[in-house]
Amino acid sequence: MSRARADEEEYWHSSKFRAFTFDDEDDELSQLKESKRAVNSLRDIVDDDDDDLEKVSWSGEPVGSISWSIKETASSSSSLESRDTSLQKGSSSYGLPKQVSSYSLSNLFKDFDVLFSFVFFFPAFSDMGVKNYAPELRRPKAEYKDYSNDWSPRDTVRRMQRGKVCSLERFRSLQDKLVLLDEAVAGHDGNVITAVLIFLKRTLRREILFRELEVRQVALCHLIHFLKETGEQKLLLDLLRFLDRTEEVALSQYREHLNIQDVEKRREFLKGCIGLPFSAEDVSHIQDHYTLLERQIIIETSDRHLEMGGQSEIFRKYPRKASILNMPLVTTLFYSCFYHYTEAEGTFSSPTNLKKTFKIPDKQYVLTALAARAKLRAWEDVDALLTTKNWLGYTKKKAPIGFHRVVEILQRNNAPVQVLQEYVRLVEDVETRLNLATKYKCHDVVIDTYRDLKDRIQLMAYKCKVERGSAEEEKINSLLNNMVRSTY
Repeated sequence: MSRARADEEEYWHSSKFRAFTFDDEDDELSQLKESKRAVNSLRDIVDDDDDDLEKVSWSGEPVGSISWSIKETASSSSSLESRDTSLQKGSSSYGLPKQVSSYSLSNLFKDFDVLFSFVFFFPAFSDMGVKNYAPELRRPKAEYKDYSNDWSPRDTVRRMQRGKVCSLERFRSLQDKLVLLDEAVAGHDGNVITAVLIFLKRTLRREILFRELEVRQVALCHLIHFLKETGEQKLLLDLLRFLDRTEEVALSQYREHLNIQDVEKRREFLKGCIGLPFSAEDVSHIQDHYTLLERQIIIETSDRHLEMGGQSEIFRKYPRKASILNMPLVTTLFYSCFYHYTEAEGTFSSPTNLKKTFKIPDKQYVLTALAARAKLRAWEDVDALLTTKNWLGYTKKKAPIGFHRVVEILQRNNAPVQVLQEYVRLVEDVETRLNLATKYKCHDVVIDTYRDLKDRIQLMAYKCKVERGSAEEEKINSLLNNMVRSTY
């Protein structure tokens, strides 16, 4: 009997499996083993190869397996009884029988899938258990105040300045609306002022709105600008009439001609605008506008007929690229100087008639006519345009725009060097004349200017810039020789 008990003790203490014992093993080593055994019970679900030793329970199931966990949590008392029974029965055997468990990973995850699908399709049931572990993500409580009715006009304006959504409909009384407008003006934010004005325009009668804005000039200017930008012409005119701004009313009505496409209707509209309460200066502008459009209609009708009939040489050589209707006065003058320069003053298309009718200054007329005739390379007309006679009958060249501008316009239109030289000589400032002559290679002008200055050094330097054997080089050599002789 003692021999059998000694063999049993040797077996249990020599095997890698250890039986349950009531010995005091509360030392640090046993606690460490128990902690490791608890960690392995979780790790074995994913990986079974973490330890060299296989840990099994008294029922034959690996320690940490699902079946072992279920059995351990089911009943601790039955577990102790099963351990005692297996201890008694296993004294004469060297192996532990493994029982077949009805619990497996596949069954467990199958049940998990059913639970997940139930929670997914019935979220109300999931809130009871989930919200205890995952706190609900919701907007801050302060955000819910955006839609409350507790905001004062000042707070509403401040929130609008920060881009918050604020409802203005709760401001129902006239006093609250005016306080809101005053707060918006005090905030110096144009967008907020405009938003409040749109709200007032929609919720107040025009008479009340106009009366209150009359004493609030900042808000009034914002509303007038807003009505102009949005094209609310009728409301704008009513506001200006209420304010007794008659000239602004007339200008607003005159601006309507821009929306009229038909030429005849626009002419009739401009004719009616002449009687509006404009200032004296503005009345003359409206009259000139109407007269110019009337002239353009006459010229356009006549020139279209000539162009289609092929009776005019200039229209055949230079076809028109655009209509003259609704063009500015300067464009109309250029057109007239280009196609009707030689016509008598009595015709509506004559440049001199346009100059006289619309009181065009000499400088503007010469500049426009010079550009038109130079484009046609009509150099004789250019010469006649810049030639004047005095009361004694003597002629001289005169350019109200300055001869340096004349030279630039002629060069831009590829005028010959001979023509350029004639007008470069007429530039009074010596430095400007030399710069223009050098730039446009007017050699005779440069040589003559240095000759008049008696600048021998500059002549010798300029000699290197002309071609060898040219007439300009011979002229410079002659001048240099004369200068040398004059010194002796």
